[in-house]
Amino acid sequence: MVRKIIQIDEEKCNGCGACASACHEGAIGMVDGKAKLLRDDYCDGLGDCLPSCPTGAISFVMREAAAYDEEAVLAAKAKKEHALLCGCPGSAAKVIKRQEEACVTAVQQESELRQWPVQIKLVPVKAPWFDGAKLLVAADCTAYAYANFHRDFIKGHITLVGCPKLDAVDYAIKLTEIIRNNDIRSVTVVRMEVPCCGGIENAVKTALHDSGKFIPWNVVIIATDGSKHLPPCL
Repeated sequence: MVRKIIQIDEEKCNGCGACASACHEGAIGMVDGKAKLLRDDYCDGLGDCLPSCPTGAISFVMREAAAYDEEAVLAAKAKKEHALLCGCPGSAAKVIKRQEEACVTAVQQESELRQWPVQIKLVPVKAPWFDGAKLLVAADCTAYAYANFHRDFIKGHITLVGCPKLDAVDYAIKLTEIIRNNDIRSVTVVRMEVPCCGGIENAVKTALHDSGKFIPWNVVIIATDGSKHLPPCL
């Protein structure tokens, strides 16, 4: 059938992943650093992804395409959730308890991580550590670029990490459920200065809006040289 469907201009795409986060049907994914329409029958043609694209790489076209299959979309979402709940032993949730040490040298710095798992795709929607938590949502690369990441960011926070460029998943859906179903006190986003990291910031913005809650939040941007700065305006 001929119908309205999205088209992605690969030349204009900067790989930020914002459109993949905005597509609630899972029709868009990141492939080799570029956004791709993975399945025609997952695209409802409503264009939720269009306003999220910072480069204008997405547009509507009329072409031959499979009809939108809502049942297949819902089944795919259910399969993803099941995989997250029944994944490998390494994704089993647990609290990490640490003893206070009288002296911690600069050579032997203690980890500040207080929960497992940390990947957004693997963390459960409900967990006891979320109650009253200050949430840290960080791009994967930030911990490698910024030397004092544990002390300055992880300490006192529940940590969630991900990479919108490499993960073909909509973080906004998972983050919305976490914020909606738990008593989250604040959210800190730590991202790299590169454009593709905008996807994780946009996912948090969407989640805060869709959760219906008013929660203090801030964004810290890490430069590729390891320095940090706050954006001029949130």
